[in-house]
Amino acid sequence: MGEPSVIDYQKQGRVALLTMNNPPANTWTVDSLNRLAALVDELNGDGDIRSLVLTGEGEKFFCAGAELSLFADGDKGKAHAMAQAFGRAFEALSEFRGLSVAAINGYAMGGGLEAALACDLRIAAERAVMGLPEARVGLLPCAGGTQLLPHLVGEAWAKRLILCGERLKAEQALHIGLVEEVMPKSELLARAMALADSAGRQSPGSVAVCKTLIQSARQRPLNEGRVRERDAFMALFDTEDQREGVNAFLEKREPTWRNR
Repeated sequence: MGEPSVIDYQKQGRVALLTMNNPPANTWTVDSLNRLAALVDELNGDGDIRSLVLTGEGEKFFCAGAELSLFADGDKGKAHAMAQAFGRAFEALSEFRGLSVAAINGYAMGGGLEAALACDLRIAAERAVMGLPEARVGLLPCAGGTQLLPHLVGEAWAKRLILCGERLKAEQALHIGLVEEVMPKSELLARAMALADSAGRQSPGSVAVCKTLIQSARQRPLNEGRVRERDAFMALFDTEDQREGVNAFLEKREPTWRNR
């Protein structure tokens, strides 16, 4: 899947482990963002992969965001290329057909936190720190931060992080719902892999449809969402996995998913 210089990829059972690896702070570049988008696209086509985990290499950083030196000369062409790369990468990550888990092992700042926001679940190491400091350097979060953060933590907390530039430690992030769990760093990756593996035991077709319905609830009226939910439920009866899942339960055995 290409050169492992900016994002390493390991396949562990049904889980894809993606590790941002651009020292010293795992910052994003156009190349690493394009690498992420390409990886997710390939994983969507790999029937053996059911979930993914995203984490950072090293002890200190999950990801410190964009490489700011790219914006130092005010070149709008460079800025446009970077913004488009962010959009492609994180939209691809958000639309990954299976469960995605961000294992926030350290500082997650700017585009680093936005990468975590694009994942389905976020768990953090006890010493992790999170923030969206773009306004401090005359920029703004352009990779989903202003759009996704309010859905998780509410408008007021989103404004505190973005407008006031507050940084959150892991326990405070847990308190406001930015992350779902906090644990010692030594246990973080194992817990993220366990969550990813638990989703991998579900029907992949059901997971994909449920994820789409949940995410579409952000912008669709409730009455429309209820109709789409029932339609999707009925569509599952056209699949082999629906029959396999119900019969496996009744027969007290583990189902064998064929994703069809």
